[in-house]
Amino acid sequence: MKTFLKIAAAIIVLGIFVATIFYLYKKSQAEPVVYDTASPFKTDIIRKTVATGSVVPRKEIEITPKVSGIVEEIFVEPGDIVKKNDLIARVKIIPDMINLNNAESRLKRAKIQLDEANKNYERYKMLYNQKVIPEADFLTYEIAYRTAKEEVETAEDNLQLIREGATKKAGQVTNTLIRSTIDGMVLDVPVEEGNSVIESNTFNNGTVIATIADMKEMIFEGKVDESEVGKIKEGMELILSIGAIDAEKFAAKLEYIAPKGVEENGAIQFEIKADVELKQSQFIRAGYSANADIVLEKRDSVLAINESLLHFDGDTTYVEVETAPQTYEKRIIKTGLSDGLVIEVLEGLSESDKIKAAAK
Repeated sequence: MKTFLKIAAAIIVLGIFVATIFYLYKKSQAEPVVYDTASPFKTDIIRKTVATGSVVPRKEIEITPKVSGIVEEIFVEPGDIVKKNDLIARVKIIPDMINLNNAESRLKRAKIQLDEANKNYERYKMLYNQKVIPEADFLTYEIAYRTAKEEVETAEDNLQLIREGATKKAGQVTNTLIRSTIDGMVLDVPVEEGNSVIESNTFNNGTVIATIADMKEMIFEGKVDESEVGKIKEGMELILSIGAIDAEKFAAKLEYIAPKGVEENGAIQFEIKADVELKQSQFIRAGYSANADIVLEKRDSVLAINESLLHFDGDTTYVEVETAPQTYEKRIIKTGLSDGLVIEVLEGLSESDKIKAAAK
């Protein structure tokens, strides 16, 4: 009985050992590698660089007053469409007291001189009519009278100019009425009724009453890194992506590249400008941030493959083409334009070829 048990135990141990050896053997046998394949395809390839910036009106005008004073009334608000010479605001002049006092004093003196000249003129006119004095003596007093009369008119105009901003000869008070100088949209009105404003003159730009722009003509203003600026030139196409308008792309044409760069955050940036091509129904608000894809090169409907399928041997570029199921041969190809993901195939492949890709 004991001998039987020993034999049975030995058989069991031997069976377990054999089963283990067989399992480990099967485990060590590598499964055959199966590769996916990919075929060439037709596509458009664009090589581009990116510039960041914003979309702004080409023509944006700041309207400033011609006289200093207080804003009495504003006739527009942001978003209004105005025509050239439309009324924007009215300014009430607060005259300088010293200048006002001098102008009033000048007018009083001019009236006194006119009164005296008028008396002399009337007296000598009567004597001249009576043939008592010669014409030459009379003309002296006539000229003095006319001069005094002109001086009164000039003093009155000067006083009115200081008080109201225009003379009676002008027909209407034009300086106190602020008008638009272009057709466009009112973008901003930074003042309110009651604000003091300063006139534009040689020494300062004056207080801005309103900002007006032609929103039908927009440009993209952006900056390009010095490493990319050598690749671009005027006339190149741009594709604008505006953050606030995700669903639509805008075409533009590069028209300006700054000849001098500006340092920003340790890098040299060059300003660029591009004319944005707007359709009749399209409207872009001023100041939208945008990214511009500058098209350096473009190929339409060319044969291409993914760059990950390429292999390199020195200066030789090749792919592995399937000749039979899971059997591949090396084939040298000639490539063209690449966008970093897809590359153009000039020679060596057709759309029916199957190229070795990653393993399943």
